[in-house]
Amino acid sequence: MAYPWLKAIHVFFVISWFAGLFYLPRIYVNLAEVSDTAGAEYERLLGMARRLKRFMMPLMLGTWIFGLAITFTLAGPGMWWSQPWLHAKLLLVLCLTAYDGYCSVLLRQFRERQNRRSHVWFRWFNEVPVLFLLGILILVIVRPF
Repeated sequence: MAYPWLKAIHVFFVISWFAGLFYLPRIYVNLAEVSDTAGAEYERLLGMARRLKRFMMPLMLGTWIFGLAITFTLAGPGMWWSQPWLHAKLLLVLCLTAYDGYCSVLLRQFRERQNRRSHVWFRWFNEVPVLFLLGILILVIVRPF
């Protein structure tokens, strides 16, 4: 009975975290296009990025907590841990967590007016979560191995 509830809550946190992962780099694109001497516009975008990043932390933690809870509650210990697709998924989620952490580094660089990357770089950076999402969905739904 616990599994469907844990899965629903996990999916909620995943969707919410990904919404932030899709939008935060888009704000970085806009920040990179605006001069840091632009004053009000730069500060507005910086404030949006800061608030969004702060909001994303509990979403990431909820994703991890409920995702791990699923693996420990379903059909006895060890059932999922022996599945190669789960190992691959966890690796992608770890990489996605590192991506989230790197977003914090980039935010600090914007806050300290030390960004040296172009808006084009951030447009490509913005696509990374899409690739993670595709990989994770294939692993969870198709389970190719």
